Amino acid sequence: MDALAGLLDGPRARGAFLLRMVMEPPWAVRIEDRAPICLMSVRRGTAFIVPSGGGEPVRLGPGDIAVARGPDSYTVADAPGTTAHALIGPGGVCTTLHGRPLSQDMVLSVRTWGNAADGATSVLVGTYLLDGEISRRLLDALPPLLTVPADTRTRPLLDLLDAEIAQDEPGQRVVLDRLLDLLLIAVLRAWFARPGADAPGWYRAMGDPVVGAALRLLRNDPAHPWTVASLAARAGVSRAGLARRFTELVGEPPMAYLTGWRLDVAADLLRESDATVEAVARKVGYSTPFAFSAAFKRVRGVSPQDYRGSPPENHLDLPDRQRRLPGGRPSARLTP
Repeated sequence: MDALAGLLDGPRARGAFLLRMVMEPPWAVRIEDRAPICLMSVRRGTAFIVPSGGGEPVRLGPGDIAVARGPDSYTVADAPGTTAHALIGPGGVCTTLHGRPLSQDMVLSVRTWGNAADGATSVLVGTYLLDGEISRRLLDALPPLLTVPADTRTRPLLDLLDAEIAQDEPGQRVVLDRLLDLLLIAVLRAWFARPGADAPGWYRAMGDPVVGAALRLLRNDPAHPWTVASLAARAGVSRAGLARRFTELVGEPPMAYLTGWRLDVAADLLRESDATVEAVARKVGYSTPFAFSAAFKRVRGVSPQDYRGSPPENHLDLPDRQRRLPGGRPSARLTP
């Protein structure tokens, strides 16, 4: 299991918010949905993404793809200076800036929304609505906004998504979810592979013959009673050698990484299954529910029961000290 596949093989799109936005200038839509991640690609015309806080506007042409990482807000518009006339809130609810519902007023056809059926600009939008803790390690490694230019590898996926997004057949939602997943994987794979990429330590470390082997052991079997000594033996190096190289490449010691990974997996199980806290504790390597609950609360700030019962959007507000990886890098653009 490689780094990217491992992170994207857990939480997947489940009933993602997908639509084709068709607009005639002037237009601008303020996005405040707090979604963990949103993909946008222009199919016709041009669009600008204007980050909150005075960030540099990013222009998208046909085939370009942008990935916006929540919960930061931003505006999508025909031009950087256009005033927003619509607001997208949590769950994809659309209103005016004063709260009047707009969703029905701007419906053009199945999953097609906008102010003109033959508008000059067409944008595909795919939004992941739920925040999964395994994918949070990946999202925290991304800047708030990244873009990937039109590419022959992503074009077929965009063509297929464009063709399927307005269909209304049995199983259509599942088809769209999987297409969105494929597009996300293709975009992030290209972004991490670009020249000079500032990939996170764990991603680079997966290519190291020693640390990569240790990481795969920890990730594939978090419930195992690992020690640095047993991990080093399996990786074929000394205990001191593994500890030193692991910390140097990953940015934290092996057992600290294991604790974070166990709690990430546990958080996902709590949100995505009905397993008891005791069962979750066993699945991630804790001998008792008490030990698991204490570790979970120490890192997450809430008990496993409270975490399971809280709205997913609350999990985007974890203090920085509770993140396993740093985020907040400036916007980045992948050049051809």
